[in-house]
Amino acid sequence: MLAVSATAHQLSSAVLPPSPPTMALPLAGLASLLLTAALASASPRIPRTVTAEPVANSAQSDSSSVAATIRAYHEALTAGDSLAALKLLTREAVIVEAGGIETLADYRSHHLASDIGFAKAVKQTRGAIHVRVRGDMAWATSTSEAAGESRGRPVNSVGAELAILTRTPQGWRISAFHWSSRSRRS
Repeated sequence: MLAVSATAHQLSSAVLPPSPPTMALPLAGLASLLLTAALASASPRIPRTVTAEPVANSAQSDSSSVAATIRAYHEALTAGDSLAALKLLTREAVIVEAGGIETLADYRSHHLASDIGFAKAVKQTRGAIHVRVRGDMAWATSTSEAAGESRGRPVNSVGAELAILTRTPQGWRISAFHWSSRSRRS
């Protein structure tokens, strides 16, 4: 049984021990990240939400670095730079969207090109990125609005994004994205 005083990192390690690579590993990793995020958010010692705004100097806080990573990912999509976008994802990254869960390999092989096409074709306005950091893990939420045309169809929607990031030696990297959207109500 886990001790109540365990840190989020200890809980993450204790909940899902390493296992041989299988298709279930990305799902287990996502479950571990989501469980760790939920347990860590219950801690009363840490501020609840930080809205990250751009910081001009090189001594950025963790929150602004997390937000900068997410912005860089979306900028890479808009620029059509798949390599830059993929560099911001961890090898274990999972993408949750439209009722499905994709591994990084799935995303790279067929979904990334669609996201780039959409980002290049449709004007999107992104809201503020709200960041929470717990040790070497962070999660961020944001909303967006999209209007234009994609693949011959009109687009007029609002969306929400949840990103889970991990601190790596290369900086913050995205471990999971969850995207949802709906048509804008009149």
